[in-house]
Amino acid sequence: MFIDTNAYIGQWPFRTLPDASVDALLANYSHFGVERAWAGSFDGLFHKDVAAVNARLVEACATNDNYILQPFGTVNPTLPNWEEDFRRCVEDHAMQGIRLHPNYHGYLLDDDRFKALLQAAASHKLVVQLVTTMEDERMMHPLMQVPHVDVTPLADAIGDIDGLQLILLNAFRAVRGKAIDTLVATEKVGFDIAWLEGIAGIERVRSQIPVERLHFGSYTPFFYFQSSMLKLKESDLSTEELNAIQGGNAEALLA
Repeated sequence: MFIDTNAYIGQWPFRTLPDASVDALLANYSHFGVERAWAGSFDGLFHKDVAAVNARLVEACATNDNYILQPFGTVNPTLPNWEEDFRRCVEDHAMQGIRLHPNYHGYLLDDDRFKALLQAAASHKLVVQLVTTMEDERMMHPLMQVPHVDVTPLADAIGDIDGLQLILLNAFRAVRGKAIDTLVATEKVGFDIAWLEGIAGIERVRSQIPVERLHFGSYTPFFYFQSSMLKLKESDLSTEELNAIQGGNAEALLA
C-alpha cells in the first residue's frame, strides 16, 4: 500500500498553487501509484464554519471512484461547541483521522481543550495529525506572520492518553534535536517526511527516529509531489524500510 499522509484540498490564500484541483491530484497519484491520500482542507485554517469546511472536504474526496482521497477533518477546540464538529467527523462522515492547526487556531499544546480533543480522538481510535508548520517563515505575508507550533508541552500532554495515534506533519522545519528525542520516547508520535531537507535525509533521521515512526508525506499541492518521491530514492533503504515508510506504517495505524 502506497499512502500519502499529507495532502490538502483547495487553494492557499497567499499564492496560486499549481495542480491544486482534485483532478490534478488524482492524476499525479495515478501516475506515481499512490493508492491512498489523507487529505485536509486549507479552508480549515481560516474559516470559522468548520462543519461546512469538513462537509465540502468530504464531498471533494468522494468525487474519485477509487476512494484514493480520504478526508481528515478540521477540529478547532477554541470554537464554541467544537465537540459537535468532532462528533460529525466521527459519526456523520466516518473519518479515520483529524488534522489540527494550533498556530492558526490560536492555542498552545498545554491547553486543556487540546488535551480533551486528543482524549476524544484516542477513544474513537482516530489518527491525529498535528501540523507544526504550513509555510516557510521567510515567505509569509507581512500581515500574516504565524509562528511554528511550540511542541515543548506535547510530551506531557499526551503522556497519560492510552491508544493515541499522533503524527506531526511538516515538523522538520522547526522541530529538531532533543525535542525529537523527547517525542520519540513517548512511543506515541510519528513524523512525515515532507519537510525533510538535505541529501539522504531519511538515512540521517533514521538514526534518531525509528523507521516505524516515519511516514511518507508530500504536502501536495503546496510542495511538488516529486520532491517527496526523490526523498525515498536518494536514501539507502532496505525493501522492508521502504515499504514501511511508503505506506505500511500508516496502514498499521488505521488497522
